[in-house]
Amino acid sequence: MSWQAYVDDHLMCEIEGNYLSAAAIIGHDGSVWAQSSSFPQFKPEEIAAIMTDFAAPGSLAPTGLHFGGTKYMVIQGEPGAVIRGKKGPGGVTVKKTNQALIIGIYGELCLLVSAT
Repeated sequence: MSWQAYVDDHLMCEIEGNYLSAAAIIGHDGSVWAQSSSFPQFKPEEIAAIMTDFAAPGSLAPTGLHFGGTKYMVIQGEPGAVIRGKKGPGGVTVKKTNQALIIGIYGELCLLVSAT
């Protein structure tokens, strides 16, 4: 299975009526392995700041997590493993693996409504 198939089939799928608005797998160096078509353009310094927070948890808390031009308030995560950011009803979750970051972005309208 390709990384793109993983993003399309596993990260962007519906789960219990919820779904992500955008997702990607990005190398620790900022290289894009795979991304959804809706994934925002990000800056290398945003990835660098995320990697710094994984190495020194709490470094993003004073300034917020900036990603794709959006500023998120850092909320509880798992130090060194998961960073969560919140903005209004939406947010972002970043999971660090040995070689990559798995990023999921969700928004206000991330609930699927049944058409019955």
